[in-house]
Amino acid sequence: MKRALFALVAAVSVTAPAFADQALATSKNCMACHAVDKKLVGPAFKDVAAKYKGDKSAADKLAAKVIKGGAGVWGPVPMPANPQVNDAEAHKLVAWVLSTK
Repeated sequence: MKRALFALVAAVSVTAPAFADQALATSKNCMACHAVDKKLVGPAFKDVAAKYKGDKSAADKLAAKVIKGGAGVWGPVPMPANPQVNDAEAHKLVAWVLSTK
């Protein structure tokens, strides 16, 4: 019994952080154009994380891009501005995106 409970706690602690902000991403309409592991209209979040791995300025650049929109980095389709996302939410979303694998 203890072994099963430990396995359950370990599984939840490993998977929960990966989905900790998917609810926020869904509520802010990010998931309409993005997915965690595959390209939709925009790049997969895991591809964004890989591209910006090790870039210390990535979080601030990407948070600004979430709010203001952008174009040209991932192809011809622009990312629209998201004025419904405030600065704190943008940074939380970007931290989650950059942690995806």
